[in-house]
Amino acid sequence: MQKKEVQTPTIQVLERSFALLDVLAAHRDPVSLKEISERTGLHPSTAHRILNDLAAGRFVDRPEAGSYRLGMRLLELGNLVKARLDVRDAALGPMRELHRLTHQTVNLSVRQGDEIVYIERTYSERSGMQVVRAVGGRAPLHLTSVGKLFLAHDEPQRVRAYAARTGLAGHTRNSITELTRLERELANVRQQGVARDDEELELGVRCMAAGIYDDQNQLVAGLSLSAPSDRLEEGWIERIKSTAAEISRALGQQSRQS
Repeated sequence: MQKKEVQTPTIQVLERSFALLDVLAAHRDPVSLKEISERTGLHPSTAHRILNDLAAGRFVDRPEAGSYRLGMRLLELGNLVKARLDVRDAALGPMRELHRLTHQTVNLSVRQGDEIVYIERTYSERSGMQVVRAVGGRAPLHLTSVGKLFLAHDEPQRVRAYAARTGLAGHTRNSITELTRLERELANVRQQGVARDDEELELGVRCMAAGIYDDQNQLVAGLSLSAPSDRLEEGWIERIKSTAAEISRALGQQSRQS
């Protein structure tokens, strides 16, 4: 069987890997190396070599010698994407309501490595605050309220590793740049269930954040409210917490309770 004509790939091994995964995805049961080779047009030795590399990364499983199926790593990655898509859908309505009540910028963020990524935002000119980081923007974990939520859920050694990797670089005079101070801050976050940014990322801007959890009670996102420093009201924290809890319920956080 001849290989189908495709656009010339930038990296050939990636195109071949995608073809192998597509073949496995089309079958419920494990597929033999012989059939994989026939369906992709790859020589058995080439297919075998790439499949072994994919198996090392858990993208492919080998239930028995000479047969392959999709691996659990794809499920893990798929669940991460699903959580991000679902949380945006679940959050948008409650975010708009929180913005209506406070007239301040409301942000939805997720973690990617050592940064948070803004995936949704509701704001208006009435907030009196210029939006510096648009949807898709990134910021260091230790300088943001949502980032602190995620760090507070990490084991102590992971926090220390984060500090070593990033050097805890600061953006303003209020930025937390010392590990001991960050550890005290994270202890407060765990105790209070909310996190704050006191002009640590941008001068003149303060934030409050609460976590959003999925049906496995895993922290998947953070909901934050940003306002000019002189306009942030402490009473809003309860609204942020209740809005985050509403979104968490929509993601099924309570569904396992009976």
